[in-house]
Parts: sequence; C-alpha cells; structure tokens
Amino acid sequence: MDKVLVIAGPTAVGKTNLSINLAKKLDGEIVSADSMQIYKGLNIGTAKPSFADRCGIVHHMMDVCEPYERFSVADYVKMATEIISDITSRSKLPIIVGGTGLYIDHLLYKTDFENGATDPEIRKELSRVAERDGGEGLKKILLEIDPDSAHRLHTNDIKRMIRAIEFYRVTGTTITEHNKQNSLNEKRYDFCFYVLSCDRPILYERIDSRVDKMMNDGLLDEARVVCRSDWFNSSTASQAIGYKEFLPFLNGEQPLDSCVSLLKQRSRNYAKRQLTWFRAKPEVTFLDVFGDVSPENRILAEFERNLNG
Repeated sequence: MDKVLVIAGPTAVGKTNLSINLAKKLDGEIVSADSMQIYKGLNIGTAKPSFADRCGIVHHMMDVCEPYERFSVADYVKMATEIISDITSRSKLPIIVGGTGLYIDHLLYKTDFENGATDPEIRKELSRVAERDGGEGLKKILLEIDPDSAHRLHTNDIKRMIRAIEFYRVTGTTITEHNKQNSLNEKRYDFCFYVLSCDRPILYERIDSRVDKMMNDGLLDEARVVCRSDWFNSSTASQAIGYKEFLPFLNGEQPLDSCVSLLKQRSRNYAKRQLTWFRAKPEVTFLDVFGDVSPENRILAEFERNLNG
C-alpha cells in the first residue's frame, strides 16, 4: 500500500502551517480534506490558504467545484485517490490535511458508499415534505429514525437529510450505523494519522483571534456576496460556517458585533465536534501543539521510522 501522512484536528489549531513545513521537509504535496474548501469563491470564511500562504507547496482538492454543484463524499474519494496515486507515482509524499472526519475516514478505508440504495419515489415524497415543511419537517422525521444524523445535519442541509431518511427506508439501517460498519473495512493506504490539539481555553482563544483576522481580511464582503448568491438557500456550500451567521446583519436585523460573536461561538462548537469525532478513532495519535516536543519534530522522527520499517 502507498504510504500517506494524515494531519487532522479542529479548526484554528495550526494544521496549515505544520503541514506546509512537513511538506517541505518530506518532499510532499498536500491533499485537502476540508468539505468546504472544495468550493470556489469560499475563501476567507473557510480559512483556505492563499497561494502566498502555501509557500510554493502544491495543494490539491481546493476549488474543485462551484458552490451550486453537488459534491458527495464519493466524489471526494474518487478525485482524492486519483490525486494520491499521481503524487506517489512521482515519488512524493501525499499529506492529507483537514478537519472533515467523514472525508478522511472514507479516504483511508475502502467503503461501498451505501450500496447504491436509492428509491426515486421515496425521494420525491421527501422532497414534497421539504417544500411544504422545510428542513424542520425533515429533521422531525430523521430524529425518529436516526437521531445521530439529525443532530449532525443542519436544517438547511435538505439533500443529506433526504438521503439519510431514504437510506433508512430502503435498507432498514441508518446511515450512521452503516458508516460505523464501513469504518471496519480494509485500509486503502499505509498511513500515519496525527490529530493536533491543545487545551480548550487556548484553542477557543485561537478561534476567536482567527475570526477577528478574517474580519480584517474582508470576510464581511465575502459573506455579502455568498449570501446574496442564487444558490445560497439550496446548496450544501451554504452550510459553511462563516457566511450564514451574517444574515441577521445583512438583513438589518442585528448589529455586526452580534453576528461576529455568533460566528465565534459556532466555530468553537464545531471544533468541539471535530475533536469528539477524532477521539473515537483508535488509530489516531494526538499531539499537543504546545507540548514539550513539537508536533513537527515528533512526526518527522516517527514517520522516518515508519518509512524505514
């Protein structure tokens, strides 16, 4: 199996800088595992590194589709595996970097992507429910059959809620349970998997500081464009943290400071969910970014041993 290095962790923990430094020293290229950085035009709000910030290191799986286009986990895996094959064919190291645990899981392990379980009639019925009752109507149905998915999915994420309900009605199994079973599947790569972390108060301070920097970099102007786009109310991309939080200000309903505070809170909540996801993975090594040994030095030493082993 091809060897890959995985650098994951919550938002604002420092994945980007570390991965770039590692790519320089290990002759690597970065494969993003961020479900929102795939979209063109969503830059500041998704903390997408600029070309200058990338320091000449090649980054893949960013800006691969328009925000109004449907892009599934299966699409991600198909594209990312082809990219990783190309990277390794050139004797370079693929470094998977991101905070979307679902993308990373399906990339590292071979899965069947729900066995193609579909029923057009069920989907039509649920679409009518969405038109009549909105996302809240779908969430009410989903709460009864798959509470985990219901709590994970936003009410605006109509497509994924419909898919979760449809899958259960066709198979009798929830997507949550299906994904748990798939997590036991065969590995696709020989990987070293690291998750960056730090004490929660420090992490939350970093998140707040990054939101302030985003505001200085023009996040409000970007959010104004995104929120006024034709696709905004119907696309998965609209679920990206960093845009919908400004709607109350853009609609003249709340002051800007309140929206910025909401953005910080939702970012902190998201970081907590990310850490919970990664803690459930037995193959993960957690690294404190402020520990006695720097994550960079430890990863370099351990990965070198892995390569020689």
